[in-house]
Amino acid sequence: MLGWFKNKSSDDLDLPEGSEQKVQATEEPVKEAPKSILHEDVGVLFKRLTRGESLVQKGQEGEEPVEQAEKSILHEDVGVLFKRLTKGLEKTRGNLVVRVDELFLGKKVIDPELLDDLEEILITADLGVETTMALVDDARDKVSRKELSDPQVLKTVLKEKIKEFLLSSDKPAELVMPEEGPFVIMVVGVNGVGKTTSIGKIANKFVNAGQKVLLVAGDTFRAAAVEQLKIWGQRINVPVIAQEAGADPSSVVFDGIEYAVKRDFDVVIVDTAGRLHTKVNLMEELKKIKRVMGKKISDAPHEIMLVIDATTGQNGISQAREFSKAVDITGLTLTKLDGTAKGGIVVNICREFDIPIRFIGIGEQMDDLRDFDPEEFAEALFGSDIDQ
Repeated sequence: MLGWFKNKSSDDLDLPEGSEQKVQATEEPVKEAPKSILHEDVGVLFKRLTRGESLVQKGQEGEEPVEQAEKSILHEDVGVLFKRLTKGLEKTRGNLVVRVDELFLGKKVIDPELLDDLEEILITADLGVETTMALVDDARDKVSRKELSDPQVLKTVLKEKIKEFLLSSDKPAELVMPEEGPFVIMVVGVNGVGKTTSIGKIANKFVNAGQKVLLVAGDTFRAAAVEQLKIWGQRINVPVIAQEAGADPSSVVFDGIEYAVKRDFDVVIVDTAGRLHTKVNLMEELKKIKRVMGKKISDAPHEIMLVIDATTGQNGISQAREFSKAVDITGLTLTKLDGTAKGGIVVNICREFDIPIRFIGIGEQMDDLRDFDPEEFAEALFGSDIDQ
């Protein structure tokens, strides 16, 4: 396993002055592996860690693998999980797939009216204008060149192209992991997107994978945000570093990172204020927080995750653009996909950005924040209509 993802002893936790926390339960120590792996694909890393998989280096003989945590999501029936994903995408499927099926039902020829109706369906499903035009214009070109004439073939080609866009996102950037110290995740997003809840669920994934996790309440603009993070800390039994409302966010983050380094934590997840992406001064505060992290730990934060509410549709695309300009977003979490018919935003994001989608939220349960798997998502969305 990676040296910096080893279990550490849980001694008495001495918090920085003015900070609060919930004590983490004592865990059995796990044998430490040599710190020989400095590069790991971050997408693969997330999937391996949050699913409780062993982190033994490939080809390394004689190393005893770490046992999977008893509460690993892998212990739940895969069929049950897939059914929950399929159910969570019901509204999107009805707004996109079912409407496309109905449009092509009984059609014998591909005419301009059919293509115009298809364009309207794709746009209202929130695939976005550019993605929609890429799909429809490609169809028009093939029709004009006599390469395509059967509406049923067009429907199949359309769904395959959408699946291709989804799969194009499966290109996680390589990340240089710290030789020592914790893996730091900075979470950003506007108010109301489910950011703090996502933090709690992501932290729970790491806890179930056997990692020692620390939460840092960097959103000091709202007292409710601090309290909400503390509640999550209690629920999943991890410490929370927090100060009073109105405190300097960078100061809280500085204390949290310093505490994590001294106490040998594996993962630090930092909440930040739900700032509007149009507010320049608040975006500057994010940049400051990022600089503070980098001063305490080289190359931190190692992941900057933007949380987007899928129900906001194309406004989420604007958020991704603006936040990326400020702090170089490295991963996305899409929440509330079960509550919207605008799930086409997933296709649009996959096509338009090089930023990988890490997680998708499809319900209220703890395990309903799912690792994003493009293949699985496409299968749940289209079912047996697409060849696997």
